[in-house]
Amino acid sequence: MDTRPKRTLILVTVLFWFSMYAYVPTMAPYAQQLGASYDMVGLIIGSYGFMQLILRIPIGVFSDAWGNRKLFVIGGIALASVSSLGMWFMPTVGALLIFRALSGVAASTWVDYTVLYASYFPAWESPKALGFINAVNNFGQVTAMLAGGYIAQNMGLEFPFILSAAVGAAGVLLSLFVKEEKAQSKPVSTLVLKEALRDVNLLRLSGLGIILQMVTFVTVFGFLPLAGKALGANSFELGLLTAITIIPSIFSAAMSGSVFIVRYGERATLTAGLFIMSASCMMIPYIGNLSWLYFSQAWGGFGRGLVLPLLMGLSIRNFEGDKRSTAMGVFQGIYGLGMFGGPALAGVLISNFGLSAGFECMGLIGLVGAGLACWRYYLPLGSVVQKVCVTPPKI
Repeated sequence: MDTRPKRTLILVTVLFWFSMYAYVPTMAPYAQQLGASYDMVGLIIGSYGFMQLILRIPIGVFSDAWGNRKLFVIGGIALASVSSLGMWFMPTVGALLIFRALSGVAASTWVDYTVLYASYFPAWESPKALGFINAVNNFGQVTAMLAGGYIAQNMGLEFPFILSAAVGAAGVLLSLFVKEEKAQSKPVSTLVLKEALRDVNLLRLSGLGIILQMVTFVTVFGFLPLAGKALGANSFELGLLTAITIIPSIFSAAMSGSVFIVRYGERATLTAGLFIMSASCMMIPYIGNLSWLYFSQAWGGFGRGLVLPLLMGLSIRNFEGDKRSTAMGVFQGIYGLGMFGGPALAGVLISNFGLSAGFECMGLIGLVGAGLACWRYYLPLGSVVQKVCVTPPKI
């Protein structure tokens, strides 16, 4: 079997996420340096998710209809590069809001990255394939955050934007060589979208996705650097902090579909992952030194890596190939509500009650999600303890 198409898309995926995350560890401090309030910082962070909320479903529908996902892969990484360049070229709070929103447009094309990669595998291996491509996603983010934090520490907070733009430009060139078996184009129809929106299983999974993203975008990609800064972290240490939250998820994401659900089942894996990441969020206000903050957020990253690829794989498992982008678009579009609503809500809470209130509130919401997963998805304890491999019921 020719593995070159997989390798090419993997490399493009690394560059894609690198381009969008090299500046994330220092974006909140940079926004404050430009004069942004906590409320505005929350809006800047949330604008990334807001654009995905409104665009991921249309992108999924159109890419299914056109049978051309490569076009969206190229367009996505091009927009990632342009948004980074814009944030560097126009150092104002308003421009930061606009161009971070544009990076959300770029991230909306992740629908097609995931579905295109899954198309290289048989349908029953979807969770495994999406677990691996999510691990690649996390690897791109980790290397970006480490590099961006180092550059910000040694050159200034604006220089990670230049790095992101350059890496994105290289990714555009490589994306031209991505291979795809194009499906026959057909008229855009809302029938598949209606089918996806009526799928109770998909909507249930999307609800858990909202909670997952609320916690993630308030912590890792939101206000966690401010908590680190309050403990005395410099720019490189902020990059290291956000990277440490991602590194464990590389391994847990890769093993989520191939190890954990085989051994423990889908229900137990979802419950455990949501509980771990939520607990790590709630303990942030009570941590008094940077080392313990690193440790707690590493565990949070491990839990997050268990949950996201599993939710993604389950969301498209019961849909045929020409409907998968739409289903993935619905899933990712709905969970975009968490990417926008989480930071916006946390920004208001933090402005009025302090950083602790934002983390505690998101941690509680995450624990509610773990409880819902436990109630709806949890396997009997005996199955876990005895490690009996069973075929879990459809969820």
